[in-house]
Amino acid sequence: SGQTTLLQDLNRLIENHYTNTFLLAVNDNWQKIVDGLDAWRIAEIAPQQDFFSDRVKPVLDRNKKVVVIISDALRYEIGDELVSLIRREDRYEAALKPSLGVLPSYTQLGMAALLPHRELRFAADGAGNVLVDGQSCMGTGNRTKILQQQVGNGTALQVEALLGLNRDECRRLVRENQVVYVYHNRIDATGDKKESEGRVFAAVEETLQELLKVVKKLTAANVSNILVTADHGFIYQNQALDESDFAVGEPAAEEISHRDRRFWLGRGFYPGKSYKIFSAAQLGLAGDGEIALPKSINRLRLQGSGSRFVHGGSSLQEIILPVVKINKKRESDVSQVEVDILQGANTIITSGQIAVVFYQRQAATDKIQPRILKAGIYSRQGPGELISDSHELIFDLASENPREREVSVRFILTRKADNLNDQEVVLRLEERIAGTSHYRTYKSSIYKMRRALGTDFDF
Repeated sequence: SGQTTLLQDLNRLIENHYTNTFLLAVNDNWQKIVDGLDAWRIAEIAPQQDFFSDRVKPVLDRNKKVVVIISDALRYEIGDELVSLIRREDRYEAALKPSLGVLPSYTQLGMAALLPHRELRFAADGAGNVLVDGQSCMGTGNRTKILQQQVGNGTALQVEALLGLNRDECRRLVRENQVVYVYHNRIDATGDKKESEGRVFAAVEETLQELLKVVKKLTAANVSNILVTADHGFIYQNQALDESDFAVGEPAAEEISHRDRRFWLGRGFYPGKSYKIFSAAQLGLAGDGEIALPKSINRLRLQGSGSRFVHGGSSLQEIILPVVKINKKRESDVSQVEVDILQGANTIITSGQIAVVFYQRQAATDKIQPRILKAGIYSRQGPGELISDSHELIFDLASENPREREVSVRFILTRKADNLNDQEVVLRLEERIAGTSHYRTYKSSIYKMRRALGTDFDF
């Protein structure tokens, strides 16, 4: 249909603007900084390799328990959304900090970096696997072994196993371990497959709800220290890629041991204009290997692989990762905005309509939530009969400027108001009683009808 075509055209315009004006421009400029680095460190951002020593060990040193949730490909912006989602929950507090992901920004290395370790190195298997202090870290069994060697009482499990526990089993898990690593994989599992990469946006929404569910299950088991982070981020473009989005050829090297869509592993890479070379030592890794990364957001061609959802490179979207710290408080900390009727001196209704200004006292935030009210003018006899049109008003204004939280509403009187001249009427703000179709009066204000004629409009 014409509407579908119009939406498709709009979608194409928006994506072209995002890709060319933002994604490409930002990462072309970021690439200039990457090109100037002789080691993979950014002074202002904590490196992912220090996650355990910086974020987990201090909690353990206070003899407190901690649960780490690692969600595969949880990009920084998704972490920011998760913080807002959690903060809307009563008694929950969440804070976000950035982390500089490892290079290459792919699962095996990112997962290894988040474990306690002295050194990380590429395995000699040519498959891109990574060794933690000489040991494999593939699978929850090996990760549990590494945690137990470093901490004593520690374990790793998949999120499905955690969600399958009842309350007592979950409490026992927490009681028996000082540190628990929980692995969640929705976004990466969806995006890494060519046939499902187009569902990435849906996978992100599902991930947010699943992580909220996991957090609530853990707090119900008396966990008070929860960290959520990721192994890497990702780049995503919804449209099919142009030829110019792919790197020009493969770099010359003495040996290329592993190829991915955003990096090569090997040794003896020869310098080239379209890729950046790092040694293992420059990346904080042991061994004598090297990696080559296509510049900006360019991809490598791989048979049978998707190309719209990728990671492994050094773009900001792949390497700036969220570290979300979550705590649950003892007392309620969620409220709703308060709303006033600004009546002033204007308490006389002299025509068939009246403009009323409502003032939202606080700016809406995660913790001070919007309020939905129904507004109308009623007679004062008996239960009160509606004598004007009715408005549903959503007070969700987030501005810190009080003037920008004033809402003007015009009420039109009906014929029923004609019989109330020289009588008092009431403007009522009503709020729905939760779980019912009934309303309670939130606030009200008295007006006097003093009209020379009937309504200005026929109803």
